[in-house]
Amino acid sequence: MGLGHKFKEVKKAYAEANKLLGDLIKVTPSSKVVGDLAQFMVQNGLSREEVEARADELSFPLSVVEFLQGYIGTPPGGFPEPFRSRVLKELPRIEGRPGASLPPLDFEALAQDLGSRHGAPPSPEDLLSAALYPKVYDEFRTFTNTFGPVSCLGTRLFLEGPAIAEEFEVELERGKTLHIKALALGDLNAAGQREVFFELNGQLRSILVRDTQAMKEMHVHPKADRGAKGQVGAPMPGEVVEVRVEQGAQVAKGDPLCVLSAMKMETVVTAPVAGTVTRVHVRPGMSLEGDDLIVEIK
Repeated sequence: MGLGHKFKEVKKAYAEANKLLGDLIKVTPSSKVVGDLAQFMVQNGLSREEVEARADELSFPLSVVEFLQGYIGTPPGGFPEPFRSRVLKELPRIEGRPGASLPPLDFEALAQDLGSRHGAPPSPEDLLSAALYPKVYDEFRTFTNTFGPVSCLGTRLFLEGPAIAEEFEVELERGKTLHIKALALGDLNAAGQREVFFELNGQLRSILVRDTQAMKEMHVHPKADRGAKGQVGAPMPGEVVEVRVEQGAQVAKGDPLCVLSAMKMETVVTAPVAGTVTRVHVRPGMSLEGDDLIVEIK
């Protein structure tokens, strides 16, 4: 989320977010709800008092909204009021145990669907993963179908890549090991790619790799003016998953404008004021930084 250098602030905000949500018992997923709210507060420079005062106009992380709706149950002390009502406004609320109202799941039909979409019958673990986290599972399968069995890479290599002159081994299967040595990086081209030179089992190779970090640094996007309520900025960094308005649309305060996603945290960005959408600055698939301008409302 780009907040690693503000870890102390996030810890302090976690305590304040916990109080805002009613001093929750910390288990997965309630601990994630508190953490998402804490990061949201730090990203937007909000104190507990400011969050309470502006609860009806802020675009909270989806996990926070769904918690207040009752999707993970009712906390022992009840939901915090009037905070809950100000965040939810007219959104539906779940009464009782959420699992009691879940419709039955046809595992055989799900297995057939997964097999047809991903090209192979799912394992029992795949089936359960898809049932619990359908979107995350589809993203995982799409990634592995594109890039292969990345589980054979060490965590640091997967997340950061090798250092120049570093040698490492990748065991694809028993008895089949690749010996790789990173040699050099080429210059960034107009498409945002670099030529990567390396040795593979002693043979010199090169491939073109998209430099996502450099593309992020080259990214130029107008910032929202926090003093202008009609300029709606991204409350958190993330990728635009869905845009729900068009230029010229009439929106009421609280209407959804777009959905952002980052690190399993989804945020529905809502209109802070009623009016006409005069310009839409984003499209699905676009990566945004905090405060990047999303729409303008007059």
